[in-house]
Amino acid sequence: MSKLRHLVLLALFNAVFVVNSANAASHKIGILVFDGFLTSDVTAPIEVFGAATKKAWFSSYEVVVISATTNKEVRSEEGLKIIADKTIYDDLKLDVLLVPSAYEMDGFLKNKELIQFIKKQNQSASWMASNCSGAFLLGEAGVLDGKNATTWAGGEKGLSKAYPNIKVQSDQNVVIDNKVITSNGGPVSYQAAFILLAKLSSEKFSQEITDAIQFNRLKSAFKP
Repeated sequence: MSKLRHLVLLALFNAVFVVNSANAASHKIGILVFDGFLTSDVTAPIEVFGAATKKAWFSSYEVVVISATTNKEVRSEEGLKIIADKTIYDDLKLDVLLVPSAYEMDGFLKNKELIQFIKKQNQSASWMASNCSGAFLLGEAGVLDGKNATTWAGGEKGLSKAYPNIKVQSDQNVVIDNKVITSNGGPVSYQAAFILLAKLSSEKFSQEITDAIQFNRLKSAFKP
């Protein structure tokens, strides 16, 4: 190989390396999962943020699914099996942590390692989020102390009783307070994800994803 050809190939390699490094995701959106999670609490944000990461304007973000146990394979209440990317025992520093719900939350609320993981992420994450009764996990971790928040429709009194320091809001699909977003969950998980996407990027870009996954056909049904 001539010296000139070697130098050309080396320059091309370096250029590709620089481009790939520039495009590498530097921000992580962590979505927690555990056995019995309610499917749409997780799949809605995965669809919204996953679609956004394919766009140049959001390519610095990646979605990371995180198991609440050492077992990466989890199954939703409705039977959907998911293989998580990471577990709460991995060394993770997230920009966003989103916590879903389950019909039976007591075991998770008593899981000290899970609660400690949420507390740790809250120290550095730009945003914390929950869908449905995931708010109880944020409440247990102290994330919602002194903040306005909501949970599943009908669960507001229970959240207020369990965590008196939370300013629980009723009849609101989504509540935002100081970089924490909580929602009713279920189909409203989409609305919450679009709102959070707008906060992380812009209203214009969030609308772009709304149109891309054709959610605009339903969005009038989810006005706050």
